[in-house]
Amino acid sequence: MRLTDLVGIDEAGRGALAGELFIAACLLREEILGIKDSKALSTKKRELLFKEIRAKSSYLILTFSPTQIDNFGLSWCLKNALLIIKAHFKKAEFLYDGNTAYKVDGIKTLVKADSKVMQVAAASILAKVSRDRLMSNFNESYDEKFGTKLARYDFSKHKGYGSKAHLEAIKKFGLSEIHRKSFHLKMLEKNLFD
Repeated sequence: MRLTDLVGIDEAGRGALAGELFIAACLLREEILGIKDSKALSTKKRELLFKEIRAKSSYLILTFSPTQIDNFGLSWCLKNALLIIKAHFKKAEFLYDGNTAYKVDGIKTLVKADSKVMQVAAASILAKVSRDRLMSNFNESYDEKFGTKLARYDFSKHKGYGSKAHLEAIKKFGLSEIHRKSFHLKMLEKNLFD
């Protein structure tokens, strides 16, 4: 298979308690040195690769809001992302990081594909950098958009994941407009209100 025949797909924010779910698809036009799973790279290296990947690929980055996640569920969001990606990239093969393609025909899966396949690693970088930037921006641009003080949750540090500091902030301030309320009901209720 040629480099330009495979679309790699990965997501960021799947297990987060707050913020959007980002799904990226990447069709590289040329090899890029230094690409590996986004979690194995420093922030600085991810940012540099993000810029290079965008210049040397065809890509698509999709987002689903906390409200969509709460109303329809993660599986619905991921399945719809895969359908959109498949419709966007014609005449390509698709490889999604993980073990399920949510019954979308033509999408192959591979566990830890983000650490094994360059195109999937590139997609993981696109998704993670895009999401991390958004979460960091909540610390600075919250007042006009939401009318509440999102900076007190310190999303720039934990990016909405369930760190100890984030859980403590939720205990102290409650849930914000960008928290996933369905995750609260399923994952946090016992911990927060004992």
